[in-house]
Amino acid sequence: MTMTGGKVERKRRMPRAERERQMMAVAEEIFADRGYLAASMDDIAELCGVSKPMIYEYFGSKEGLLVACIRQARTELAKATTESVVGSTSAEEALRRGLVAFFEFTDTHRRAWSLMLRSEAAVAGPAAAAEIEAGRQEQVEIDLALFKAFLPDAPHQDLEAAAQIVVGACERLSLWYVNQDEVTAEQAADHLMRALWTGLSSMVEN
Repeated sequence: MTMTGGKVERKRRMPRAERERQMMAVAEEIFADRGYLAASMDDIAELCGVSKPMIYEYFGSKEGLLVACIRQARTELAKATTESVVGSTSAEEALRRGLVAFFEFTDTHRRAWSLMLRSEAAVAGPAAAAEIEAGRQEQVEIDLALFKAFLPDAPHQDLEAAAQIVVGACERLSLWYVNQDEVTAEQAADHLMRALWTGLSSMVEN
């Protein structure tokens, strides 16, 4: 509390959900910029204006905070990719829309995306590694559902393999794409479409 003009002013107490978002935003920046091992919970607490015990109260551990950041990123990515294909009239259009949305996300959420790619998550602990793999699997399920909707007669195994290939290819190409300032999300999607659509289009023709 502070005194102003003889009146007592109470410092606004931040709601828990808002405080969690603040902590994760700061942690995401520090984890992405410094890496998990070099990230300091003391620094995160100081930048948030809270005590370190409060962060532990909210997230349980440093790994728990990292997991929360990764989970938030995968949720936002899933939302972006699923919403992008609404209204598509063909498998080709839906795939390209989803790819563009994916690359746009990796470009506009670079710190969040870097957390989902960090191999050092295994160093952080099994929960962080599992969360990253869950994010990959979530994208596989999104792609598989999309393919099944537009290619209902194609063998399930073929579609499942295609979904795995798309996710793996997207992940690798994103590493190249974010360092190519002259390449747009649409152009990155086109590069991948040329590589992927040949095989998928044969399922449409059959």
